[in-house]
Amino acid sequence: MPKLYSSRKILGVLEKKGFIFVSQRGSHVKYRKDGDPTLTVIIPAKRKEIPHGTFRSILRQANLTEDEFVGK
Repeated sequence: MPKLYSSRKILGVLEKKGFIFVSQRGSHVKYRKDGDPTLTVIIPAKRKEIPHGTFRSILRQANLTEDEFVGK
């Protein structure tokens, strides 16, 4: 069973990787990292556990691997 991360943990890692808060609409938060290309990530806010499929989608949007996320 893959490890499940909270929204808070995911947002903390994204902020360390240079993503900044852009906006929030309802229960979803938008973060953006300028560069080439500009990356935009939408994350469900205030969730104790993000499902693994949603987590993988967040990694794809952020152009990160799971190893980069964990810090290996």
